[in-house]
Amino acid sequence: MKKKFILEGLDCANCAAKIERSVSGLDGVKEASVNFMTQKMIIEGEDEKMPTIIQAAEKIVKDIEPDTTMKKA
Repeated sequence: MKKKFILEGLDCANCAAKIERSVSGLDGVKEASVNFMTQKMIIEGEDEKMPTIIQAAEKIVKDIEPDTTMKKA
């Protein structure tokens, strides 16, 4: 399953790379990519783990970039 999100307020390319690395390491994630220019994040992961992955990804985004909100694209 592939899910797309908009990272509203993402203002740091280095933070985008950190978010991508952290989300990629989550259990059940096959691939994660964060595009700083378009402020989009795509997470590809196991269907049954997706709710947990999304919850963990939101926490990672808040921890790394507190002013950024993760919205469904």
